[in-house]
Amino acid sequence: MKFLQLAESRGWSRAVSIQNPYNLLNRSFEVGLAEIAIREQCGLLAYSPLAFGMLSGKYEDGARPADGRLTLFNRFSRYSNPQTVSACSRYVKLARDHGLDPAQMALAFVTRQPFVTSNIIGATTLAQLDSNLASINLKLTDELLAGIEAIHSDQPNPAP
Repeated sequence: MKFLQLAESRGWSRAVSIQNPYNLLNRSFEVGLAEIAIREQCGLLAYSPLAFGMLSGKYEDGARPADGRLTLFNRFSRYSNPQTVSACSRYVKLARDHGLDPAQMALAFVTRQPFVTSNIIGATTLAQLDSNLASINLKLTDELLAGIEAIHSDQPNPAP
């Protein structure tokens, strides 16, 4: 807000986006910054929307694929603490219970937020890229969104 105020008062170019982490495991952007993003038209460039791949389901039951980010960069413990693993398993199960790919559900949730300008997806294979891009067409039902909110209420922001 200070920069936006200075830019306005001094005739500078204004910021048009902010890049922060945002995903089902880290929705802290919603507390304070989402309102500013909307009101000031300074949208979120959401990075790590799959929480280092955790929300894809590939790390379920302690799996550590050799090429996975959490395997390659194990110093990043934000997404591997017990609270995060528990919440993530619940989100993955929710997606599968609704017949959805967990990664697509997680990406669709981020993309649908009114403060998100762009969802910074990542993929290491063409198949992952195709799947991630297909999430743009996924409409989340009210029942599914209620399930997401129930998990978030029980375990809010386990990976801030």
